Amino acid sequence: MPATTIPPDSAARFAPLVAGVRAIYGQGFIPLHRPVFAGREKQYLSDCIDSNFVSSVGAKVTEFEQRIAAFTGVRHAVATVNGTAALHVALHLAGVERDDAVLTQALTFIATGNAIRYRGAHPVFLDVDRDTLGLSPIALRRFLDRHAEVRHGRAFDQSSGRRLAACVPMHTFGHPCRIEEIVALCAEYRIPVVEDAAEALGSFVGARHAGGFGRLGILSFNGNKIITTGGGGMILTDDPELAARAKHLTTTAKVPHPYEFVHDEVGYNYRLPNLNAALGCAQLERLPAMLAVKAAVAARYAALCAETGFPFVQAPPGTVSNYWLNAILFDSLAERDAFLEYSNAQGVMTRPLWRLLHRLDMYADCPRDGLEHSLWLEERLVNLPSSVPDGAMAGNI
Repeated sequence: MPATTIPPDSAARFAPLVAGVRAIYGQGFIPLHRPVFAGREKQYLSDCIDSNFVSSVGAKVTEFEQRIAAFTGVRHAVATVNGTAALHVALHLAGVERDDAVLTQALTFIATGNAIRYRGAHPVFLDVDRDTLGLSPIALRRFLDRHAEVRHGRAFDQSSGRRLAACVPMHTFGHPCRIEEIVALCAEYRIPVVEDAAEALGSFVGARHAGGFGRLGILSFNGNKIITTGGGGMILTDDPELAARAKHLTTTAKVPHPYEFVHDEVGYNYRLPNLNAALGCAQLERLPAMLAVKAAVAARYAALCAETGFPFVQAPPGTVSNYWLNAILFDSLAERDAFLEYSNAQGVMTRPLWRLLHRLDMYADCPRDGLEHSLWLEERLVNLPSSVPDGAMAGNI
C-alpha cells in the first residue's frame, strides 16, 4: 500500500514515534526482533563439531536442560526441537486425548491452537485481560461456573459433553498473565494447567518464573526469541515421572539398549540436536545482561510513549516481564493500520497482533465466549522493534 494514502496529520503524529525508535536502533532497516551472537556461540559450536556429537546425543543437550531448570527454578527441563513440539508433548503428558476440550485464548500464536489439534482435541477460546494480554481469570471463572461440572474427579463441558482435559494460558509477549488465579480456578475443577511460556523466558510472578506454576510449562528458543537455539523448545515440570516420560516420548520412545532398536509406544522424533543446545548454552551465559538491556529499551519506549501520547503496554503489577516484544495501543483500527503502513514504509518493522485464532478457517467452528477484550486489542495493538540494540551489551543504551 503506498505511503501517500496516509493522511498528513497522521504522518505528523507518527513521525516522532518512528524517530524515537531510530534513536534506539539507528538508521537503516530495523527488524522486529533479531538474534544477537556476541558470546561463545562459535566456540561451543566448534567444540561440538570436534567432538563429533552434533545430533541428538551430546553433553550440551544435558547441560542446556540443567541450566534452564536452574534459571527457571523448576526441577526438570526436557529439550525439544521447537516450542510447538514441547507444547504437543506437554498436552500428551497432561492427559489430553482425542475429542477432549482444552481451554485457551484466541489471542495467541497459531502454535497454541495447533498443538491442541495435534492431540485431536478441540480448543475453547476464552477472553484475555487487557492489561496482561493473557487468559482472564474472570472469563475462565465465568465459563467454568456456567458450563463445567465435575464427575468422578474429571471436569466436563455440559454443553458439548467433552471432557475439559487441560487449560493452556499464554504469557503474551513475555507479560505474565494472572497465572496464580488461573491455577487455583482450574484446581477447583480438576483441570491440569499447561503454561504456554514460549515468549516468557526471564519473566516472573513474584519470585517464581513463568512456566513453573502449572503441572507443565513450555519455552521456545526460535530465532526471534530472547535467546535462540535456531529452533528449540523446552518442557518444564517439577514432576520427575512426567519429566522421564517427556524424555522418552521426545526420543522416539526407544527403550535403552546398547544396540537393539525397541520402541514401546508411539513416540516423536522431537530431539534437540547437540549443535542447537550448544548455541543455547552460550546464549544463556548472557541472558541476565540481555534482560537488563530489554528492560532499558522498554523504559525508553515508555518515556517516548508518554511524550507522544500513545499508551505503552507495561508489565502487570507484581510481575517482571522480559519485554520480549514491546507493544503500544492506538485509538482505532484505522489509526493502527495507518501506523503500520507508515512505519514499515519508513524501514521500521512493526506488526499487529496475530489474527485471533477463531478468525482462521480451521478454528472458526470452535466454541468461544464474547472475546470482548481480545477483539478490542486486535484492533489497536502494534508491536515495535524489540531487539537488543547494537552495542547495548557493552552498556551503550
